[in-house]
Amino acid sequence: MNEFDQFVKRDLKVKHYARYTDDFVIVSGNLAYLEGLLPPIRSFLKERLSLDLHPKKVGIHKLGRGVDFLGYTTFPNHRLLRTKTRRRIFKNFELRLKEFERGALSKGKLEGALNSYLGVLGHADAYGLQEKLKNEFWFSR
Repeated sequence: MNEFDQFVKRDLKVKHYARYTDDFVIVSGNLAYLEGLLPPIRSFLKERLSLDLHPKKVGIHKLGRGVDFLGYTTFPNHRLLRTKTRRRIFKNFELRLKEFERGALSKGKLEGALNSYLGVLGHADAYGLQEKLKNEFWFSR
């Protein structure tokens, strides 16, 4: 994907571009510019990397709606955890708690899971969710 990064930055001269593995986002205030980027990007991915853009994952949206990227919705001045990500975290942590209660998971592994989830929440404006998760941990024992 480095070849794609170079294409976007050097050939297309995109200023606000971020990519993680196979997900990427381009931010601009110019709708025509964004629409104009789609054909060369599609062409490059198809011809050089034998890849296609997922039709349901390509969209041009107003920034006020936030940028949905890597489990977060990022706004100009803050970042929220995506609802689906929040549900998955609490569901998985509940499963870890049940494993711990029946002796299938050590205290250290449970604390490791808690810290991992708190790390994910730490990248968003999610203080309340962090406290809720900690309470589930402390009051479950």
